[in-house]
Amino acid sequence: MEIISKIVPVNFNLFLFGDTHIGNSHVTYKGIQKAIDMIGSEYSGLRENYAIHMGDVTECIYMNDPRFRPVDGTVVGTLDSEKEEAVKILKPIRSRLITILKGNHEDKMWAVSNPTKQICSELKVPYGSYSCRISFQDKRGNLLFKGFFAHGRKQISSTADDPRRREENMRLILKRHLKDLAGDCVLMAKGDTHKLLICDPSPRLYLRDTGTEIQDAYTEAEYTDRYIHPDDRWYVNSGSFMRLQIVGKESYAERAELPPVELGFAIVRFRDRKIEGIDKVTL
Repeated sequence: MEIISKIVPVNFNLFLFGDTHIGNSHVTYKGIQKAIDMIGSEYSGLRENYAIHMGDVTECIYMNDPRFRPVDGTVVGTLDSEKEEAVKILKPIRSRLITILKGNHEDKMWAVSNPTKQICSELKVPYGSYSCRISFQDKRGNLLFKGFFAHGRKQISSTADDPRRREENMRLILKRHLKDLAGDCVLMAKGDTHKLLICDPSPRLYLRDTGTEIQDAYTEAEYTDRYIHPDDRWYVNSGSFMRLQIVGKESYAERAELPPVELGFAIVRFRDRKIEGIDKVTL
């Protein structure tokens, strides 16, 4: 766990992207480049863009891993070449990267190295560890909001037949995974599952009085409170860039009989000191 502070304007975009798996033949490098280009340009009327890499930057599958199968082309590089490629890809946005999280793939290397920390060192980007809390502050040092970001481990799935019910079930599972891990964070996100999910706040109707009449109102988060109700927070599962199937090769996700998922990432639109919305960008 790391705690990070970041000075930001009161209007900005926050890109949440990860599970780039650099070094795997099933990765869409065009998709990664699209994310890099968008971070470096204008989005939704603003050029004030920041980004968090949610982990699994590189594939980090070594020879003693059962998923290591260079014969069918799943692993296309060495550990060193993967790190070099990651630095090269992320370098254009290093001034916009708030942090890079360590994923479960990099964590497999714990006995010999920490590839994520090495990449962060090369790029001069704060190391996010497996999970981190980030305090977003204005230029005067006043707290705007806090966010909790983790690579994650628990999988998200639903066996519901109806696609709408399946999607809603997965959003609720995402919320259940994250809500107890930080009580004062209005934005909570994880990676790992390769799913691209957004669970927005669920305002509840209540009644209040002005002293002379009864009024109705809806619950809303106070971003700087010591405790924010779980129903008033935003939750994100940040997607991935790894395709399930390509002709002539096998992926370990394919061998595990996993279903297809939307490739892409999420963009948090922060306007006038509030989260205006979160967009899904699919590839």
